[in-house]
Amino acid sequence: MAAPSGAASCEDFAEFQELLRVMRTIDDRIVHELNTTIPTASFVGKVDPGQTCKELYQSLMDAHTNRERIIKNCISQTSAVVKTLKEEREKAHEDASLLKQLRKEQTKLKLMQSELNVEEVVNDRSWKVLS
Repeated sequence: MAAPSGAASCEDFAEFQELLRVMRTIDDRIVHELNTTIPTASFVGKVDPGQTCKELYQSLMDAHTNRERIIKNCISQTSAVVKTLKEEREKAHEDASLLKQLRKEQTKLKLMQSELNVEEVVNDRSWKVLS
């Protein structure tokens, strides 16, 4: 149940959110995964529940690590854009389009930073179910 771990596009926030939504599928389905991982009495001899749980745990760890890496990478990229736009704004005080672009990037940066909080909640919920 691997989620996509490809490069995130940080320029388009909607695309960034969609990537995270897809990558959070494992967390959304954690109860289902546990129910299908732990065998019923008739399947106890055919499936190793310890190994299956270990694989589920590792998949969850990988998913959390990948999502956090992508979010932090996009925050870093967007922060650099904001910094550059602020420097340009210092030089050209009267440029309204530059101010508009700066505000847009600042808003996107705040939204990306809030995704770290969402990620923490999603991760905590998954670990509580798995515990």
